[in-house]
Amino acid sequence: MKHNTLTDIISFDYTDDGLISGDVFVSIDRVKENAEKFNVSFQDELHRVMIHGILHFCGYKDKTKEEEQLMRSKEDYYLSLRTF
Repeated sequence: MKHNTLTDIISFDYTDDGLISGDVFVSIDRVKENAEKFNVSFQDELHRVMIHGILHFCGYKDKTKEEEQLMRSKEDYYLSLRTF
């Protein structure tokens, strides 16, 4: 991943011919830490990282500030669609 920091999610994209496919590995410990750090519920943070991984499969990146802002916007949008 070319960075020396801990991560909350790693995704491996196998998307091919329009079929979205991949593996997502989530660090539950990191999600718990981030939920506390950002003052959100564990469930909200878990959903955010899951959406983040799927967005990568859809072609979204987060290496630049602009890409990161777009990714956050998409995460927020899809989080807003949840119903409980």
